[in-house]
Amino acid sequence: MKTVAGAGGVPIAIEQSGRGPNLVLVHGTTGDRSRWAALKPLLEPHFTVTVVDRRGRGDSGDGADYDIALEYEDVVAVTDMLDAPVFLFGHSYGGICALEAAMRTDRLAGLILYEPPISRAGSLPASLIERMDALLAAGDREAVVSVFLGEVLGMPPEQLEAFRQTSLWEGRVAAAHTLPRELRAVNGYRFDPARAASLDLPVLILLGGDSADYFRAATESLQNGLPDARTVVMPGQQHIAMDTAPKLVADAVLEFCRGRG
Repeated sequence: MKTVAGAGGVPIAIEQSGRGPNLVLVHGTTGDRSRWAALKPLLEPHFTVTVVDRRGRGDSGDGADYDIALEYEDVVAVTDMLDAPVFLFGHSYGGICALEAAMRTDRLAGLILYEPPISRAGSLPASLIERMDALLAAGDREAVVSVFLGEVLGMPPEQLEAFRQTSLWEGRVAAAHTLPRELRAVNGYRFDPARAASLDLPVLILLGGDSADYFRAATESLQNGLPDARTVVMPGQQHIAMDTAPKLVADAVLEFCRGRG
């Protein structure tokens, strides 16, 4: 593990493994760089894989004030330290960060977006986010994560309870303080097709075949707004195919990146 100076000098932790063209993986809300554990071994024979702890979790630092634009700069700081070609893969909230970073650097050979929640702008009730704030203030970090997974992502109670028993739960609880701020950022984010149309970069959009309608809407907006994009639908998958079908994700990434480096 080492760190890169992100926006405002905040240390952003990265971990590198494998060999080949550079591929940067940017996780979503509640995650850290460990969330790629199932996918990473399938990519390492083909890429030098750089996994990132976004600010505020894992081994990365955090700033006194938060703005999602700082995360765009953090991602650019990582991609721009690497030798070309560089591919960038963002999942969920990390997909928004990756998309915006791609419009701020000329270092990329390709961009991969897996269900960034761009269609949820303004759709998350302020009362829900305020309730999460109150739970944080009361020190009930586990309840904050449960509200996010159950009420925002719609995870069924039995699946949520099973997740609580996994080794991943502790990391999600550690990042609980980042949840309200990221939900506010999603509420305020507006995908701008006019800006996106200027992105001179091949883009792969990944969509789970059984994913929620708002992810389908987001994918359609991206497909229509980006000039060089194609969508791959992963049958039977939802929002976390890197866990449930890692080979499916890896194969899509390899096919997209082959010949572009």
